[in-house]
Amino acid sequence: MRLHRNLVFATVDALSEIFNEGKYADKMIEKALKRDKRWGSRDRSFIAETTYDIVRWKRLYSEIAEVKAPYSRENLFRLFAVWATLRGITLPDWKQIEPTPSRRIKGKFDELSKIRKYRESIPDWMDEMGVKELGEKIWEKEIHALNEQAPVVLRVNTLNISRDNLRSILKDEQVIAEPVKGYPDALQLEERTNVFKTEAFKKGYFEVQDANSQLVAHFLEVEPGMRVVDTCAGAGGKTLHIAAIMENKGQIIATDIYENKLKELKRRAKRAGVHNIDPRAIDTTKVVKKLYGTADRVLIDAPCSGLGVLSRNPDAKWKLQPEFIENIKKTQAEILDTYSRILKPGGKMVYATCSVLPSENQEQVEKFLAREAGKNFKLIKDKKLLSSVTGYDGFYMAMLENTEK
Repeated sequence: MRLHRNLVFATVDALSEIFNEGKYADKMIEKALKRDKRWGSRDRSFIAETTYDIVRWKRLYSEIAEVKAPYSRENLFRLFAVWATLRGITLPDWKQIEPTPSRRIKGKFDELSKIRKYRESIPDWMDEMGVKELGEKIWEKEIHALNEQAPVVLRVNTLNISRDNLRSILKDEQVIAEPVKGYPDALQLEERTNVFKTEAFKKGYFEVQDANSQLVAHFLEVEPGMRVVDTCAGAGGKTLHIAAIMENKGQIIATDIYENKLKELKRRAKRAGVHNIDPRAIDTTKVVKKLYGTADRVLIDAPCSGLGVLSRNPDAKWKLQPEFIENIKKTQAEILDTYSRILKPGGKMVYATCSVLPSENQEQVEKFLAREAGKNFKLIKDKKLLSSVTGYDGFYMAMLENTEK
């Protein structure tokens, strides 16, 4: 493989902003890809995948290269040299890249690979927390799976098209996607490609959504004509799926504290041909209070550590802090106490997270049921989805019923 200077420089620039300025990897990659309109799909995927790779393995590569934050340009090129050497790529004779002792790099890699926190490239505290919550054996498998590149999965918008028809339309656009067993609305790409440029996407035939994430809307057991409240709707990935299952009939009230995310939801809903969503920004407590006792179904897709989605957000390993996780657990408890009141007697709600930590998942549900706020609720079913078992994002979902008469 021959390295091209402008692609390597774009990668190093993106890494500098991610590591030194705390910018989000996906946003910086997006910015880097706009630098040169002449770049083809292979050039663009080199930048995206190399940047994500170095972000994912930052701790391991830093240890091998003997560099520390803040990362100077010289040190970022060292990290790049480690990445290239471990992939058997011959480094060019550029002044930015010093002569690289490949034998020493490989020797150090073998030595550090015996220690999990280096092998899986994670902070000490995260390794300790994973072991404490899941046990050594499960955590070992889970963190390994979360370091794999996430597959690209589409969710068929069944309001507009069937899975088989979408598959053949994509094939005509040179995109090969296969059905995923056990996931009724999912198609998985054989090769990574920019599906947002396809006519099928522009016509609202699909959304990109992880396979396990697609199970949440089905878990909620919605039916056409119901009144559903999606309390932490964000940009509405799950909201749109609920609308499709409800066949555009009934009402979905989508609330969020971030108005800009709800604007994105409106845009996506228009493209998808969804017209039963009523977005409401939570700018005062009145917005939620007005909904008390009115919903057949409530979805709480709660804010969480996001530990189940590290494969698609590897920079979260370096942004997350233990204090954040402790604080988010308090937020989860408050949200459960408040938003559960939206449910009608006899209604059902689903509490879901994209975390694999029991303290954010089943323990939150147990504590809620033991509190005053949860005294009229009972657990109907729950589901723990591990990346190491399914090959998709780590998720948790629990259905609770309001047993009040």
